Amino acid sequence: DVQLVESGGGLVQPGGSLRLSCAVSGVSLDTAAIGWFRQAPGKEREAVSCISDSDTRTYLASFYSNSVTGRFSISRNVAENTVELRMRYLSPHDTATYFCAAEAVGYCDRDNFYFPSKFQYWGQGIQVTVSS
Repeated sequence: DVQLVESGGGLVQPGGSLRLSCAVSGVSLDTAAIGWFRQAPGKEREAVSCISDSDTRTYLASFYSNSVTGRFSISRNVAENTVELRMRYLSPHDTATYFCAAEAVGYCDRDNFYFPSKFQYWGQGIQVTVSS
């Protein structure tokens, strides 16, 4: 079975930082595309970031939505099968439930990572609240 479990969320003040982790089982990060999405109340699910081997499998590729570029950083640990999302300079606009998602065999590119339908497997989500 494929499982994704998010951790690391919580309450943080504006300007602060948080690190989310996604523990992945049942798929290999060597072949998978792992995405982070978020969803605020009353809003659609929004792509945040994605990481995978490139389509040519020659380098590590990562992508970010415009709203988080320069503030968020995604990384992976293949040996531990975990993906981290480091978030800095958080604002109340970042408040949402954050989900990690996996496409078992695939890759991220600047166009495809926006689509939730790309990913077959999803975590339960974790709350991030940015408030003073």
